[in-house]
Amino acid sequence: MLELDDTAFRAKFSGSPVKRIGRDRFVRNALIAAGNSGEPSLTPPCKALLDDASPIVRGAAVWALSRLALPAEFAALAKRHATTEMNPGVLAEWREGAVRS
Repeated sequence: MLELDDTAFRAKFSGSPVKRIGRDRFVRNALIAAGNSGEPSLTPPCKALLDDASPIVRGAAVWALSRLALPAEFAALAKRHATTEMNPGVLAEWREGAVRS
């Protein structure tokens, strides 16, 4: 579910009520589930979403990684991504995630 792009989302959920929430909110929900799972194997697909076009998805990816990644790994990701992020909500997740990790 974390790897669905818009085309795959539309194909998978065509004719389903899930399609109404849209890909971004659906992936955000999957990221929240991933972060709550505590499963480190979900770290790579969460990392891949740090560059997503949607700030909703990027913010949720940061949130999930603040719970899944080791503190040093999260700090390295923050150093790399937070300096280029422009969305205030995503930047807030980076700041809050640094406190959590």
